[in-house]
Amino acid sequence: MKIFVKPFAEITIKSRPVRRQFVRQLVKNMRTVLSPLDPEVAVSGEWDNIEVQSSLVEPVAQQELFERLSNTPGIAHSYQVQEYPLPDSMETIAQLCAEHYAPLLQGKTFAVRCKRVGKHEFTSMDVERTLGSLLRRQCAAAGVELNRPEVEVRLEIRHQRLMVEHARHAGMGGFPLGSIEQALVLMSGGFDSTVAAYQLMRRGLLTHFCFFNLGGRAHELGVMEVTQYLWEKYGRSHRVLFISVPFEEVLADILNTVDNSHMGVVLKRMMLRAAERIADGLHIETLATGEAVSQVSSQTLTNLSVIDKAIEKLVLRPLVATHKQEIIDTAEAIGTADFAKNMPEYCGVISVNPTTKARLGRVMREEERLDMSILDRAISRARFITVDKLLEELSQDVQVETVSQALPGQIVIDIRHPHECEDKPLQLADIELLHMPFYAVNNRFKELDANRQYLLYCDKGVMSRLHVHHLLHEGHTNVRVYRP
Repeated sequence: MKIFVKPFAEITIKSRPVRRQFVRQLVKNMRTVLSPLDPEVAVSGEWDNIEVQSSLVEPVAQQELFERLSNTPGIAHSYQVQEYPLPDSMETIAQLCAEHYAPLLQGKTFAVRCKRVGKHEFTSMDVERTLGSLLRRQCAAAGVELNRPEVEVRLEIRHQRLMVEHARHAGMGGFPLGSIEQALVLMSGGFDSTVAAYQLMRRGLLTHFCFFNLGGRAHELGVMEVTQYLWEKYGRSHRVLFISVPFEEVLADILNTVDNSHMGVVLKRMMLRAAERIADGLHIETLATGEAVSQVSSQTLTNLSVIDKAIEKLVLRPLVATHKQEIIDTAEAIGTADFAKNMPEYCGVISVNPTTKARLGRVMREEERLDMSILDRAISRARFITVDKLLEELSQDVQVETVSQALPGQIVIDIRHPHECEDKPLQLADIELLHMPFYAVNNRFKELDANRQYLLYCDKGVMSRLHVHHLLHEGHTNVRVYRP
């Protein structure tokens, strides 16, 4: 199977050295992303024509390959082609095109799009006009429509080779991951921070994730899961870090010391201080958050200005002028909305009358009463884990009971993503099966009958072990791991 990949249009307007650098990075990323699917995959190209040669023949595997390309930053689109020696006549070219397009053209309007490279006795327009006439008669098409055709017949002629396009898949655009500098994203796991992280990854920034734990194990686990999802879908070409900072003591100090109206602003400043010191240790010069102007009281322009003065590093806010519904729509599109909807709640800073016009002098006076050694202690206790090993590493020390066979009366809960359940359905005879995606387990398990026995299932057993461990910690004794 041969695939052509076109880089994002904005890459093609860069200077020659930058363009070459970006394309080389994209080729490297594509090899990393595709080689686990096809160890023999070949990726070549250094300008604007990147070719992928794959030995995959199974439709499901081919679909997964195109999905990975579609979710790789820097790609405008990819398309599968059938390659032939260039025929001597237009009639033969039309026959080769008809082998694929005939069922698609019957009764439809169409247009022929031809790209030509090399020296030939004909032009691209000659090919389009002649093939349009031939295919209309051969395939019983409704007619040629150049502006808004129902079907586009695409082909490329490169020197003495003919490539007929079979399937085109849109990419996510943007710049290749790793082609721009690094950033440390403050990650809460909600709609805003996940979309902000996605926007930075799409722009080519190598994005690390920093989580300030205010809500205990359930919240931490939820953020780990959505971070793992983001990395696996859009960033798997690079290894990045997940940093979890225990911030409960810092929050408690703020609640006990700071004036109620200034708690939110002070908490954000303390988070930025901690993130800056962590970023310094990683040689990262830029922080990022999911804040948008005036979404909450701490995000007025006045308050954001005061918050930023706590540190010297640049703070990016990709969503700064984005409406909430637009953020939610993007989260739905990229697959993080379900995580955000089911993210465990935590008791944060609740101000009765939060200020929207904080003054730097007043905030600094409030902070003078804080015990900064608590912040130092939180930073020293931060845990650094590479995202690709996140769930596996966390589950190593989790001791839970595992069973290989479900018994009558027990309920097996399939916690895989709905797409996985659909692609590879779990078949159980005489055993009740319940589907509950892993991102919903924390919230929905408490609604189940406490008198029944439940077995959690996932492909690798990692997510099921983590969730069983958490549920046992929460006092649910009627749950175990199912590993057939």
